[in-house]
Amino acid sequence: MDVVELLESAGLLVPEEAATANDLSLRDVWDCLAHDDWQVALDVLEEFGDGRPLSSAFWDRLAEAAERLGLERSAAWCHWRSAETRSGMVRADLTLRSAAEARRSTPIPGHGVLRPMWDIGIPAPTGGLSVSVAALWVEDLPWLEPGGRATVRLVPLTPSHWTHVVPGRRITLHEDRTVAGTALVLETRPPSPSH
Repeated sequence: MDVVELLESAGLLVPEEAATANDLSLRDVWDCLAHDDWQVALDVLEEFGDGRPLSSAFWDRLAEAAERLGLERSAAWCHWRSAETRSGMVRADLTLRSAAEARRSTPIPGHGVLRPMWDIGIPAPTGGLSVSVAALWVEDLPWLEPGGRATVRLVPLTPSHWTHVVPGRRITLHEDRTVAGTALVLETRPPSPSH
């Protein structure tokens, strides 16, 4: 499929009555495509995902279109959203410990490449620390400095470990045995049954 076909097929996976926060609709997408404004069409389609969960097929098509347009950040975001659909998502307010308090002295990359361990309250069989791994995306920032604070999105690598995590729960970030940061869970979304 070429870019236009990918964008059209993604648009067909959006419910007809859907609208973005700016009241843009599928009609606006079709107008953009008719005028060869592919990047704007892609941007509008991405915004539909903010209103309601959409399928991983939708996000995969957008990711491929973004890759063909050379939009690396947008492609990474669409791949991330596809992973959220398949594995679930946790949004949290994360505060990293400062470089003086923790081992990390460099910023955390913000675009889903880090897969740290999280203490989410599951006791280990031996009574020690039990952690679960989740990929981390920093919202609205390219990275998060030691001592910094931001809203993050987590995609669990083993979704079944995270079913008890609910808004209001505190979880801790680990890159080794020491605590690297703490997070307050703001929102959770289970994996989509249909992807």
